[in-house]
Parts: sequence; structure tokens; C-alpha cells
Amino acid sequence: MSVVSAAHGVLGPLLGKLADLLAGKFGRVRGVRKDILSLQAELTSMHAALQEYTMLEDPGVQVKAWISLLRELAYDTEDCIDKFIRHLGKHGRRGGFKEIFRDTTRFLRTLDSRCGIADQIEELKARIKHVKELKDSYKLSETSCTKTEHAAVDPRLCALFAEEAHLVGVKGPRDDLVKWMLTEETNSSTKDRKVLSIVGFGGLGKTTLANEVYRKIERHFDCQAFVSVSQKPVIKKIIKDLIYKVPCPDEFRKDIEIWDEATSIAKLRELLKDKRYLVIVDDIWSTQAWSNIKCAFPDNNCSSRIITTTRIIDVARSCCPGSDDRVYEMAALSDLHSKRLFLKRIFGSEDHCPDMLKESSNEILKKCGGLPLAIVSISSLLANRPAVKEEWEKIRRSIGSALENNQSLEGMSKILLLSYNDLPPNLKTCLLYLSVFPEDYVIDRKRLVRRWIAEGFISEERGQSRQEVAERYFYELVNKSMVQLVDVGYDGKARACRVHDMMLELIISKSNEDNFIVVVGGGQTTLGNRQGFIRRLSIQHIDHEIAHLLAQKDLSHVRSLTVTSSACIKHLPSLGKFEALRVLDFEGCSGLEEYDMKSIGKLLQLKYLNFRDTGISKLPSGIVMLCDLETLDFGYTGVKELPTGFVQLTKLQHVIAGSRTTIPNRIGNMRNLQEISGFSITQSPADAVEDLGNLPGLEEIDVDLDGGESDEFRRHEEMLLSSLCKLGSCKLRFLQITRHCGGSLEFLESWTQPPVSLQVLYMYSSNYYFTKLPKWIAPALTSLSFLEINLAELTEEGLVTLGELPALLRLDLWFKKRPDDRVTVRGFPSLRQFTLYSNYVSPYVTFVKGSMPKLKNLDFLINVSVAKTYGFYLGIEHLTCLQQATARLDNRGVTPSERKAAEAAVRAEAVAHPNHPTITICCTEKENEETGGEKKESREDVDTDEN
Repeated sequence: MSVVSAAHGVLGPLLGKLADLLAGKFGRVRGVRKDILSLQAELTSMHAALQEYTMLEDPGVQVKAWISLLRELAYDTEDCIDKFIRHLGKHGRRGGFKEIFRDTTRFLRTLDSRCGIADQIEELKARIKHVKELKDSYKLSETSCTKTEHAAVDPRLCALFAEEAHLVGVKGPRDDLVKWMLTEETNSSTKDRKVLSIVGFGGLGKTTLANEVYRKIERHFDCQAFVSVSQKPVIKKIIKDLIYKVPCPDEFRKDIEIWDEATSIAKLRELLKDKRYLVIVDDIWSTQAWSNIKCAFPDNNCSSRIITTTRIIDVARSCCPGSDDRVYEMAALSDLHSKRLFLKRIFGSEDHCPDMLKESSNEILKKCGGLPLAIVSISSLLANRPAVKEEWEKIRRSIGSALENNQSLEGMSKILLLSYNDLPPNLKTCLLYLSVFPEDYVIDRKRLVRRWIAEGFISEERGQSRQEVAERYFYELVNKSMVQLVDVGYDGKARACRVHDMMLELIISKSNEDNFIVVVGGGQTTLGNRQGFIRRLSIQHIDHEIAHLLAQKDLSHVRSLTVTSSACIKHLPSLGKFEALRVLDFEGCSGLEEYDMKSIGKLLQLKYLNFRDTGISKLPSGIVMLCDLETLDFGYTGVKELPTGFVQLTKLQHVIAGSRTTIPNRIGNMRNLQEISGFSITQSPADAVEDLGNLPGLEEIDVDLDGGESDEFRRHEEMLLSSLCKLGSCKLRFLQITRHCGGSLEFLESWTQPPVSLQVLYMYSSNYYFTKLPKWIAPALTSLSFLEINLAELTEEGLVTLGELPALLRLDLWFKKRPDDRVTVRGFPSLRQFTLYSNYVSPYVTFVKGSMPKLKNLDFLINVSVAKTYGFYLGIEHLTCLQQATARLDNRGVTPSERKAAEAAVRAEAVAHPNHPTITICCTEKENEETGGEKKESREDVDTDEN
């Protein structure tokens, strides 16, 4: 129910703001306190009612209308409060509490004549009274208690009866899973029960695949059953349904209707205790539901099998706790299979598409994104329309609204809505917010969570900071398959996400319907007939006509402005019209210097400002007026200096600068800073570098040291080291120091007390190698999860020391001198990714039993000349979790036959590995060992996966 989510997205932040006002100095002024308490009481009551309405599947027209009124009322109330605070903030900024109190009281007496806020407050009180009376007159309280039950048809039902001849892209996964399901573990003396859990986005075909596997193997079992769980399962009913499907005497079920849950479970266990059974448990929505159901299935040493399907990753994992169980993640159909399914549904053959429709069909398929349900639904709709381009283009343009309004697409809409409706209100709000980005857009995780925070969607919870809560929300959306991860790192964290086109169409439609976000461009422009104020604006395309419509709108209530197209810049309205902005995001828009930003200093509520990758060379001077700013990102720009007065922005937490930006003097005054990135140490004043040590809240530092070995540069190195030493007792967790243009990092060897909280340490210099591993790295840094370092020599002793770091997940180790003998690798209990590389020489390393037990990715050098003297054995078999490896063979000094033998040996070890890891072999010829000449590579990809 998106209308509730949209209202929740403003009521939650508003109530938080009212609480902050009561706790602050404004809450001590008698007249102000009374008004705030009145607003808080009424809106808290309405918020409670709103929470009840989230439980309704079909809230009804009156409920929706009331919630819309409440949402707009909450927006306007917050705007009024912000204006009130802004005007009060201009008074009483100096002096003690008595002076502030006196100035505030004096200001309040003349509030009406100064800015008309008193009239607005009285109007809001009247509106609140009206909304409250409407709720009573509509008898909405009764509505929330009397939920109507509908005998709805299960939208997944058709998947159970799909004809095999009509299925596309299922055969390969089905046959793979059938083989796995029927294979007994050769090294096991028991015939344990195994669970297969199929997980993926709604509409990917999980039920269809599960049913196809079921069809292929059911004859191998004594009894079979299929049961659907759904979002609100009644366990007793589910167990009874299973009992009816398992063969047994009628006498056994005589009193089944009076059995309670425990009795039903016991009876089913009795039925199955001596049978080899096959059960599909379809569409599980919670780990608790599975916990309640699984106890009905005995592990009876009969090679029984269970197949579960779910959209939630955590649920799939809970279904498969054993080493013999398997989680299968559904993938979208390939382009070829998508096209085949689409055209067969419309024309009966994949070869009969008229030329005039090929372009339109490709565009429609792109929107379907390999989602079988979307392809089947839309192709069924097109099959009943004339095969002319105009009709197909009409469908392509209106897919979003068609999801809601067309009966042919009703099944797909319901499938998508099942996932959406299962979300709590806070996650629905966060998901709707993704509609500000265009389709196929890669959404950076940090950018997204910081925008959520700036919008006020996130509050501290149970001792967790807003940042931690926002990160948790992000991964909850991932866990529930609402967004797709992009670029997952060594630590399991994603750099970014993407929204499936079909889900994006749905959330754009709902955001538009509930006045949550207005999208201009991308086929979604509806400015001409829009009612009410625009609250959030995403401009993906704008021309003269749209710009003219936009100029006629009242933009003073817009809370966030996102521009994702460079072509939009010259048509944008003046920033002065967006006085209520919290978020301003221009990332990736070139030509921004042509846009007049003189009014940016008027955006006094701005919390998030993004100029990243815009090509600007200077920040507008007005940003020094943005006292509430929390995030400023101008990475990948040409900005070298910050405006005078920048350090007055004391609420800033994240500053991401260009690669050679200078650190401002007195940066130590910015006590809320948590992240600084992109600053040049050697270009900055030495005092400013030293002042970094006065920022106790710093968690992330990413800086450059450019230049050589002069005394001036050494002074900056000393100041940086001094700052790092001061931060030794703080919570610094990320440190990246890069030196490209000469100079060393030798000064870091004197760092005596690094913070134990350090998790990421990246130390790179284009030509400096530490003579030995700095003593302060191991074993002191027990939290270190990522390390990149240059060492002059690769030694077994150094590897042993690093191998003792308990939390290390990724190690990128560059070296200059190889050992004379082979190096044995051991330890590294948590390592998942290991890169061992040199521009100069190649070593010969072998892995012993028990080393790197969790390693998944390996990239390393092999000196073939040295390795052949030992019989060429790498010990890859000991890397029990290995999935992918790149072996770079240094063939210098070996014959062609020895080179082939080395390649064959690497392949043989990979094939013999139980995981059949993918191996990439690179043959490298070193031209000059002493000068580090460029290497020549011939790549040969060898995929040893037998499947």
C-alpha cells in the first residue's frame, strides 16, 4: 500500500523534528512549546492510525483519500516548522541562554508581521482539526478493524500447470538440479535428507523450475506433495494439506479437523517416518514459517528430498543449514531465451516477427529484463493487439501504468505487489525513493544511504547510528530480492545496486500516484495535469516545452532535486525557486558551469550536495551559507581550493573532494567530520595537515601525497604522521594513502600506535617498497580486513606474520625481489581474496594443507623455471573454497614443451579440485628483470567447470 508508505516517509521525520524542538531551546519558550505539544499530540495519534492501515491489503477509497490529506498536511507542517526555525535562527546567535531567550521572545511577539508564520500555524491547526474530523466521519477506525477477506486466485497457480513444450530456458537448470537431487553423497554411509532452496526475484520462475524438477524425479519417491505457504501462513492448515496428499488409510484422518498444530505435525511425522518422500514447500516468506514447518519432516535415512522456494535470501539459507543442502539463486533469462519465449507466445515461432516490429520488440524485451513472468504477460497482451508498430510502441511507453490498469497484466502486477506489500513501511519508503534514478542506472550504495538520511527517512535505532541503520535497510531490500546487487566486494558488501525495470515501473507509478516523487523525462512526464505541490523532483530529460511547464509550477516545496542528464542543465529553473531543498544531486552532469548557482546560499535546509563527475573547477561561494550541510561530494572534478569560510560548515560529516584539492586551514573546527577523501597532503598548508589530528570522529581518510623528497614535502609527511598518531585512540577504520609522482612512504614505518579499529589499509606508491613489513601492522591490527602494500622482498616470514591476522579478508601484495627458493603459504584463516604480483620478478609459491580455508579468488605469479625443479605442484587442492583463479606463468628461460607442461599442470590441479574453479592462465614474458620492463601477456581462459 504505497500511499501509506509515502505518508510514513514524511510523518516519521516530522514527529522526530517536533521531539527535537521540544528538547531544544525553542521548546523552552512558553507559547512555542504549547503549539509544538499540540501538533505532536495530534500527529502522533494520526501516525498510529496510519500504522494500522499498513496492515490492510485493500484500504479502500476513503482511507486512501484521508491518508493523502494527512500526507500533504504533514509536508506543509514540516515546511512551516523549518521556516519558523530558519527565522528564529537569524536571531539570538550570539550570547548566552538569557540573551537567546530574550531575543527569541521578542521575535515571537512580532512573528506575524515579520513573516506570516503565525497565520500559517493557525491554518495548520485548522487543517489538523479538519483531517481528524474526517477520520471520525468516515468511520475509518472501524475500517481498520474489519478487514475484508477475498477469495483471491493464487497468482502463482499457472506456474504449476505450465506445459513443458512452452517452457524456455528451464531445461539446463532443471537437469542440473535433477542430477543433484538424485545423487547420493559417495563419501557418506547414510542416506540423509537433502534440501534444495530456490531463491530469486518475484516472477523469475522459481515455482516453475521447482515443479519441473519435481515432475522429473517424483517417480523415484514413495510419496510426493506440493504445498504453498504464502505471506500469512496457517501452519496447522499447511500440515493438514500435506497429510491429505500423502497416501494413508482413511481411518488415519478420521479426527483431522479437531487436531491442533502439534498433533498435526506428529501425525505427519508418523506418516513419513519410513517413507522416501519428496515435498515442495512453495513461497516461504519468513524464517519463522520454515522453522514451524520443517519439524514435520523427519530425517529418516531414506534419501528424502525437500524443495523450497522463496524471494528472501536469509530464508533460503535457513532452509539449507547442512553441508549437503543447496541454495540455488535464479538468474534472469538470457537475451536469446527471452526473445524466443516472447516471439513464440505472440507468433507461434521465433522466426515470424515482422521487420517493422523488431525494434519495438527489442525495446520491450529490454524492459522485461529477462523476467519470464513479464515476458509472458506482455507477450500475451500483444498477442491480442494488431501487429502494427503504433500499437506496440503504445504498450512500450505505458508499461508502468498498464501494470495497474490492464487485466492482461494483472497477474504480473500481483506477483510484484506480493513482494512490495510484504515490506514494512520504512522499507517501502526507501524503495519508492529509488524511482528518482533512471532505468538501468547503477545506484551507488553510499550515495543512496546518505540521501535517505538527508531526506529524514532514517532514525537512530537501538544504539545504531543513522548510517548503520540506513546500511541495514539497504541490505534488507537486497535480502528480499527487491534490488539487484552490483559489484559485490571481498567482504560481501556491494558497491551499488540496480532496480529491475519491471519493479522500477511499478514504484514510479506508485510514487507518481502518491505525489512522492515526480519524474520528468524517461516517458513519465505528467506536469501538465499534476495537482498539488511537487515534493521531490527527478529530471531525466527536459526540453523547452517541459521547462516552460516546470517554470509555471510552485517549486518552493521541492525537497530533493536530482538531475541525471547533462542536456537538462541549460533548461533548469533557478535554484532560488527551490528554497525547501534537502537534497541537490547533479552527479554525472557535464556543463554545470553554465548553470547559474548564485542562489545556492539560500538553500538553508540543504543536507546533501553532489557535484561528483560534473567537471566543475570551482565550488560556488554560496555553499559556505549551508549550515545544515552533512554531505558534500565533488569527487572527479577540477576543484583545487575550497571557498573562504568553508570551515564554518561544522555539521559536515562527509567531504569527498577532487584528487588535488587543498585542505583548508582550521579544519580542526569541523568536529563532525567522519570522512575526508580526495585531498592532496603536499599541496595543502602543513598546519592544516597537522590539524587533521584534531578530528576525533574521523572514520575514513583517503589522501594523496604528490611530489618528491624535498624538505618541504618531508614537513608534510611529518605533519600527516603526527595527525595519524593523534588519531590512534579514535575510531579510524579506513586509511588510503596514495603516492604517484615520486617520493616514498618510509615515514609510515614510524607510526607507533595505529587505531585498533582500522579495517582497510591501502598504502600505494608507484616506486616505493617497504624493506620489511611495518611492525605496527601485525599482530596489532586485529580488525584489519583489507591490506594493500608494497614489500621489497617476498619472504615466507612476512607471509607467516600476515597469515596471523584473524580478520584479514583481502590481501594485495606487491613485491620487487623474489626469494631464491620456493615460498610455502600457510595461515590466513579468513582470507577470501589474494593477489600476489610484481612488475619485476616471479616467485614460486605453494599452498599447504589448512592454508587459506576460505579463499575464493586467487591471482598469483608462477616462476615456471623454479617450479619445474620441484615437480610443479602448487597445492591448489588445499584451497577448499576456491572458485576463481588467475595463474600468471613466467615462461622466461623455459622451452615451449616446458611451458605447455606447466599450463597442463595448472589445469590438472584445477580439474582435480572438488569445486572445479574457473582458471585463467596468463603467459608472461619478462623483458628486463632489473628495470621492470612492461610484460607481454597472452591470455587463455580455461573453464574447468564440467557443468
